[in-house]
Amino acid sequence: MPIRTVRLDDEAETNLRQIREATGLPISEALKQGLQSLKRQIQDSSPQSPYDLYRQLDLGPGGYAAAPSTEKRLGVTAALRKKLRK
Repeated sequence: MPIRTVRLDDEAETNLRQIREATGLPISEALKQGLQSLKRQIQDSSPQSPYDLYRQLDLGPGGYAAAPSTEKRLGVTAALRKKLRK
């Protein structure tokens, strides 16, 4: 089992003392449980899936499409007319 040396600032030292007083755990066990808790927290806060990101986008009715896919010819024709008028 490896041995680690850890430096704690005053605030962390105070927190550790309060945890030990409240639980009666030795320092090593309190630190182990803290590491396990942080590990679980990281695993539980999984990053957003692509679908979650997609759901947040507000493309409005029809998104950015000029026409429905069933009427693609009309959409292309309208887009070209609009472009050529400029």
